[in-house]
Amino acid sequence: MDLVDWLDEHAEGWFWYVKRLSGNDTLANGSHQAGFYIPKSVFFRLFPALEQHTHDNADAWFDLTIDSHPDARNVRVVWYNNKLRGGTRDEVRVTNLGGGQSALLDPESTGALVVFAFRQVEGGNTDTCNVWVCRNEVEEDLVERETGPVEPGRWTTWPPDGGLFALLQAAVRADCRLARHELPPEWLAKFPTGAEIIRKVIELRPDSELAVDRRLLRRRDCEFELFQSLEEAVELPRAQAGFSTIADFLAAAQTVLQRRKARSGKSLELHMREILIEESFQEDRDFTYQPKAGNNPDFLFPNEAAYVDDTFPRERVRMLAVKTTFKDRWRQVTEECADLPTRHLLTLQEGVSEAQFKLIMNAGIRLVVPEKQIEKYAKSIRPYVLTVEAFMADVRTA
Repeated sequence: MDLVDWLDEHAEGWFWYVKRLSGNDTLANGSHQAGFYIPKSVFFRLFPALEQHTHDNADAWFDLTIDSHPDARNVRVVWYNNKLRGGTRDEVRVTNLGGGQSALLDPESTGALVVFAFRQVEGGNTDTCNVWVCRNEVEEDLVERETGPVEPGRWTTWPPDGGLFALLQAAVRADCRLARHELPPEWLAKFPTGAEIIRKVIELRPDSELAVDRRLLRRRDCEFELFQSLEEAVELPRAQAGFSTIADFLAAAQTVLQRRKARSGKSLELHMREILIEESFQEDRDFTYQPKAGNNPDFLFPNEAAYVDDTFPRERVRMLAVKTTFKDRWRQVTEECADLPTRHLLTLQEGVSEAQFKLIMNAGIRLVVPEKQIEKYAKSIRPYVLTVEAFMADVRTA
């Protein structure tokens, strides 16, 4: 069965929990977790009978089949809840997955997009889950066409309860969510560009006193919240007014998904550009954003002119590619500035297998990861990963 058929077969009557596997989920970072994580809100929706069970490690069993990597077994979902009795744990994980033979615990699956399709049971616990672990970028694109982008450290469900209304209202209230009257009026008439949204994020969360790694992550969170509130202000009135045809409804939903994908694709590099400027890097003198030379990398240091100047020392040139996830995308970087001995890749992916990391290093690519995210990589890998601050220091002294 291919993914298109699988998605069709698991649409009506199924509830999807969609996430990217972290190094913590697959044990690629050397952790000793029992299995992949499920947020409690999803857990109680699927296993409502357990919500009132506050005894130690309330659990249930269900059949899990990984259709992308033939594997089927009866697994256990556990609510580790000793925090209710003075302990520290209050989280849900799925165990009994079969160890490293499972695609869900294979370090090579780190960063992969996964769809957990649970069969919906009216008023009771689910008993069946079919899983697809995306094996390449094409499959991830197929899933994200249905669900919208799923970034590292985030998750989504599909369909959201209540359809498009819930999709727009699913956001949790947070500091950077603005009420309709707080948004720039012109944004309600024409959806702003990614750069305009990020400038508003900086206004809401300057964080200039914070180290660049932490500033980058906080602003990314803020941007996500701001985008959701803007989306709700623009699209919810239209949804509440209703649609005269199914085609109109689907077109509106598609617009929402495409806009989310466009935001996700450019967000990280736009944040990086703003932070460089804040840290006294002058554009076109100290860095070039989106240069044409070198097969269109995201950033060149000190600038594009230096890169194309044969007399400029190559050891002083740096290239930075930016990809939110790199599991199936890092090879694209090998085609950028191929004449440089080392290229850098900024990412938010939460871990990588040691085997894939070795391939990346052998290709002359060095990862740049915000400091907080590095702990999600194996201890053997961490010394070779640069923080954003360390990368900028390297550029300054090159």
